[in-house]
Amino acid sequence: MSMIDIAALDDIPPQGARVVRTLHGCVAVFRTADDRVFALDDRCPHKGGPLSEGIVHGTQVTCPLHNWVFDMATGQAQGADEDRVVTHPVRVEGGRIWLDAHALRRAA
Repeated sequence: MSMIDIAALDDIPPQGARVVRTLHGCVAVFRTADDRVFALDDRCPHKGGPLSEGIVHGTQVTCPLHNWVFDMATGQAQGADEDRVVTHPVRVEGGRIWLDAHALRRAA
């Protein structure tokens, strides 16, 4: 696995997000209140809303445009909504956030 060091964990506020721009599109990297980290495509499949600007609650994020809710671990839309967002392998090690570069290329 080829990992890219993208930021310090402390660079993302609890229940916040940052955007990583790649050659294959933008990835939203989220930090939960209990310091879990998730990475998703930064585009809601419903109307293209920027998920990085959404509200993080537990392990879910709500799209800021039309309130679709996604499970950040699976990318699956919750409730009656049926769609999903691409998730990306991410890990925290030594206080740094690492994103899987090979997975980014495969997702493209």
